Amino acid sequence: MSHLFSPLNIKGLTLKNRTVMAPMCQYSVQSKDGKPNDWHFVHYVSRAVGGTGLIIVEMTDVEPDGRITDYDLGLWSDEHIPAYERIVKEVHKYEVKIGVQIAHAGRKAQDAIQPVGPSNIPVESNGKWKEPRPLTIDEIKEMINKYKDAARRAVTAGFDTIELHGAHGYLIHQFHSPAINNRTDEYGQDLSKFGVEVIQAVRSVMPEEMPLLLRISAVEYIDNGYDLEHSIEIAKKYKEAGVDVFHVSSGGEATPGKVKPANTPGYQVPFARAYKQALNVPIIAVGILENPDLAEKVIVEGDAELVAVGRGMLKDPYWALHAEIAITGKAIPPTPYKRGY
Repeated sequence: MSHLFSPLNIKGLTLKNRTVMAPMCQYSVQSKDGKPNDWHFVHYVSRAVGGTGLIIVEMTDVEPDGRITDYDLGLWSDEHIPAYERIVKEVHKYEVKIGVQIAHAGRKAQDAIQPVGPSNIPVESNGKWKEPRPLTIDEIKEMINKYKDAARRAVTAGFDTIELHGAHGYLIHQFHSPAINNRTDEYGQDLSKFGVEVIQAVRSVMPEEMPLLLRISAVEYIDNGYDLEHSIEIAKKYKEAGVDVFHVSSGGEATPGKVKPANTPGYQVPFARAYKQALNVPIIAVGILENPDLAEKVIVEGDAELVAVGRGMLKDPYWALHAEIAITGKAIPPTPYKRGY
């Protein structure tokens, strides 16, 4: 029996297996209105047909200038809800659960006329990145409400879970990074404060039984970036504020310095293991885990409860079905495909 393909319960969420489609930006909103289109519908539903346990929709932004590019998804208006609802309803037909990653790019908003962030430190001091404008206290409060409103819309659209993007150098990450946040006010003195308040606001509009996920960079790779100890201390405060599951990644804040990511299969699993041991909550491991035997090993050895696969699922929409066959010798495809299996 496969551990990777065993069910999992997290609060009111029941997953048929431990495979997760990692959120991956598609940059395909051609109308630039933030609404998912037919590309997104096919992209996500095909992975449900392919047997994935949990799909996490790509970075979906709380305001237009919160997008990495103008071709990204958004949830800043109630007008966005029906397009997401259409995807959710179709995914559910295959006994698959689906969440959405809510975020703001902060200083990494490439198409914003004036990016914002906790401070005026740009991604790189090479002229290619715009200098961000520090958010005022009032703007921070407004931003927190934008996260809250986006979460409310996600619930209305029928999503099974919500993930906050606190990794890869986006706004929540920017606030809890000492190398990026040079504020002297309360949001600089307590680097977890912005993230905690976003979590509390989002949690307030979610059903009690719906788990809240948060993706976090366990370490930074820029010179003088934070280490694992720092991120775990931040994560403890995020857990207390209402996070149920941590999706443990690394880096993404800027070009790596002397220390670089290994980028080898399973290179981030030790971070997942450390989070599991320190926080005692369900963990999603991610990072070149598309080999079925490696993914199975992560679950068997207790490093994480779930395994997220990104590029592997881009290459193969039916990765989960094929992985189950590789591990167990059989899989149960959707009824229209059974004769072919």
